[in-house]
Amino acid sequence: MLALLGLALFLVCAIAALISAVRAAAMALPGRPQPWPDHLLRRTAATLGWAAGTVYALGLAGVAWSEAEVGDGADSTPAPACRMGFDPETIEGLTHHRASYLPLRFDCVREDGSVYVSDPDLVWLNWTSAGLALTAALLFLGMHYRTELRARRAAVR
Repeated sequence: MLALLGLALFLVCAIAALISAVRAAAMALPGRPQPWPDHLLRRTAATLGWAAGTVYALGLAGVAWSEAEVGDGADSTPAPACRMGFDPETIEGLTHHRASYLPLRFDCVREDGSVYVSDPDLVWLNWTSAGLALTAALLFLGMHYRTELRARRAAVR
């Protein structure tokens, strides 16, 4: 169920990111609203925020899907995500898994306590979504700082 929710969230965020990107690109066209730098910052921040949500939702769906496969029929324990695509030496002694949704992780645990990551793509999904969210937040704060700075300059004059 969570995997389907993650996929639905991914679609919503992806569509919103595309709409926001088109709105930000429209700032290059004649007839753009004034003051256009404020609108451009706001629209770019929205685009990056939706993009961060899109990337995170994609990883969330992947982790939830891997979690849902455990215990779902024959040959589903230990987690198929921990066994498929790995050589026999890597999966030897596999006992269980640990899933995390923040940060996105799906770790496979062996009898000796050692851990290996089932999907290395989750690392770049975490860093990309964090980077996009941080950039969106900085743009948003920059937009408000710019407005505050402009108001202070007007008060001094």
